[in-house]
Amino acid sequence: MSDINDTQPRMNATQPQSPASPARRPSLWIAGLGVILLIALGILGGYQSGLTVRRDAQATVVFQQLSEQFQLGVQALNEERYEVALQHFQFVINHDPAYPGAQDKLTEILVKMSISPTPTASPTPILTPTPDLRGVEEIFTRARQLMAAQDWDGAISNLDSLRKTDPVYRAAQVDGMYYIALRTRGVSKIINEKCANINLEGGIYDLTLAERFGPLDSYSESLRTWSRFYIIGASFWELDWFQAMNYFSQIYPHWPSLMDSSCMTATERWRYAAIKYAERIWMSGDYCAAQQLYDEVFLNAPSEKNATAFPTATAVHENCVGDGGSPPPSVSETPVPSPTPTPTLPTP
Repeated sequence: MSDINDTQPRMNATQPQSPASPARRPSLWIAGLGVILLIALGILGGYQSGLTVRRDAQATVVFQQLSEQFQLGVQALNEERYEVALQHFQFVINHDPAYPGAQDKLTEILVKMSISPTPTASPTPILTPTPDLRGVEEIFTRARQLMAAQDWDGAISNLDSLRKTDPVYRAAQVDGMYYIALRTRGVSKIINEKCANINLEGGIYDLTLAERFGPLDSYSESLRTWSRFYIIGASFWELDWFQAMNYFSQIYPHWPSLMDSSCMTATERWRYAAIKYAERIWMSGDYCAAQQLYDEVFLNAPSEKNATAFPTATAVHENCVGDGGSPPPSVSETPVPSPTPTPTLPTP
């Protein structure tokens, strides 16, 4: 009698296998997506690497040009060719305001130009009594000493006393000293290593006063203009992110480190305002416009602080490409303003 097991069908090793079970298909999709992701990361890494190399090469060329201009300025200064030296140092500062030593050299030139000795008239017989000028002479000498020491507050105070005592005493030379002292003090109020001491309004005021005694150089004029932009942009802070973003987007390419007493640079102001505005665009449902703004921020303002925006930026990207990412948490009740151009102040 045959065993009942002999009547059951047996699986042959060579028998064709059934199609892959549905459980295996997701693993193949995951593997495929992983390969695509690795390729995309490789392309992105290569792009970023190439971008970095290009930026480094450009920075090297610019640094060499600025170094050459700085050395030419030093040479002209040593030869007392102040006008030529002034042009060289202004070129350096216009391209890199933080270039080591450039500001000090520019101030040195302006001081020397303002206190250079003037020809003394030969004594001639005088029919009328000569007024006693020892008082104003002493004030004038003190003002020159304070300017040489770069004590601008003290110098301006002495010049004020001199003008009150004798309004016409060495008028042209005193005007030049006023210009240098006010111009330099104004710049120092705007560009200061200690941000707590920065006073944009005070710096603008000093530069405006200096302009009464002579035309501002391009560096000072540019600094005053962008400081005004900064103040206007800051006035929209937390009230209108689009306007704030728009103003600081015009400042940071020219003066990325410009700041007020809040210690927030123009670049940081733009980065933060742009992210806030991108969130509003996302909440309105315009995912791709929001993604474009996020990409611009991450590229032009790299910062560790951007990490807090990565989850939202990822969700925005998924919605933009149609992968069914997470929808925005809520739709803003206030409509997002359309990006209409803001009237632009004259470019320095």
